[in-house]
Order: sequence, then C-alpha cells, then structure tokens
Amino acid sequence: MSGAPGLTTLLVIAKEPVPGRVKTRLTPPYTPRQAAALAEAALTDTLHAVLRAPARRRVLVLDGAPGRWLPPGFDVVPQASGGLDERLAAAFAGCTGPTLLVGMDTPQLTPALLEPALRSGAWLGCDAWFGPALDGGFWAVGLAEPDPSLFPGVPMSTDRTGAIQRRRLTEAGLRVRDLPVLRDVDTASDAAEVAAHAPGSRFAAALRSLRTAQPAALAATGGTAAR
Repeated sequence: MSGAPGLTTLLVIAKEPVPGRVKTRLTPPYTPRQAAALAEAALTDTLHAVLRAPARRRVLVLDGAPGRWLPPGFDVVPQASGGLDERLAAAFAGCTGPTLLVGMDTPQLTPALLEPALRSGAWLGCDAWFGPALDGGFWAVGLAEPDPSLFPGVPMSTDRTGAIQRRRLTEAGLRVRDLPVLRDVDTASDAAEVAAHAPGSRFAAALRSLRTAQPAALAATGGTAAR
C-alpha cells in the first residue's frame, strides 16, 4: 500500500445541526438554537478542512438532511441505525482501501493535523491511525483496510472509549500510529478553549457572535471565553 496523497477516502460522521438534537451539553448556558448554531459552525469548519486535504473521495456520513452548510465536493450517505459503534462500523463497511474518519466536534481541525495520515508513505508499516481526544474519546480513526468488526461493542461516550477502541485495534494485530490529541467541543468551557485555539475559525466567529448577543451566557463559562 503506497499511501500516496489522494489515495485515502476521508469520511466525516455528523448530525444535521438541528436545535435540540446536537450539542445538548451546551444547554445551558446556551439555548438549543444557539447550540445548534455552534454545531453548524463546527461542522462547516470540519468539512472545509477536509476539502483542503488530499483525498481519493470525501464522504459525509449524515444523520439528517444536508443543508446550505454543505460545500460541493462531498458524497452524502445516511448513517446506519443503532449506537455509534454500529454506525462507525457501517461507515467503514461502505469503503475500500485506506480510509480515515473524523467527527464534527473538532472545529480546530486543519489539513496539517490530518497530514500525517495522508502524506506519501502514511500507510507503510501502518494498519491504522488513531486520533485521541482530551476527554478520553477519539476524534479520528483510520484503517488501511476497512474492517467493520473493529467497532461493535466498544462503549461510546465514556472517558475510556478511546483507550478501549485503540486496544481493539492493537488486539486485532494492527500496527497503530497516533495523530495529535485534540479537544472535543462538548461543554461551554470546551467551546471557549477551542475558539481561543482557532480564533479564525467559523466556530470562533459564531461564539463571538453569541458573546455579543448574550454576555450573561458566556459568563457561565467562568470567563475562559474572554481569553
């Protein structure tokens, strides 16, 4: 497997940013509509980062319907039913060859962060790439040869999810390389930290807009958003 740039399929797994269905842990301090606006900005940042990265194919694995936030250049496939572990398995089941999947919770994503798994030679001596998240989950997972059996049964949304998923990969005999640790946006304090780290992102702009419109809500973050 050469792993040359442009030979890897990039998947983004995401929910349609509908109030009450996304980023519910941001409520409070934000309203469901405000949380959905932040989710839309995060998803848009993610999609544009993926567009700027070399790929054989770009796929949005979507729970919901596409909106005007979806740029050209993506195939859209519906998510399977079931838990996230089953939906991840189904996403990989639809792919062949090197495939890297990312979520919509890291709007600080850049092509440079993806580059280790996409550059020439990325898959030489490597069967899987893994992007751990600061909260114990993971923001990216890639397989040289997609194997849906590697995901079902992994408990999701816990502080051990990443460790368990990575161990599943190594116990299957895969040689795993790691991408940088990133912070997922789950809470208001996460949002403030990520926006401060990526001030030029759509996500940061959306958060600044909410700060202007509702200063009291951002005060609930403990002042971290002002950094």
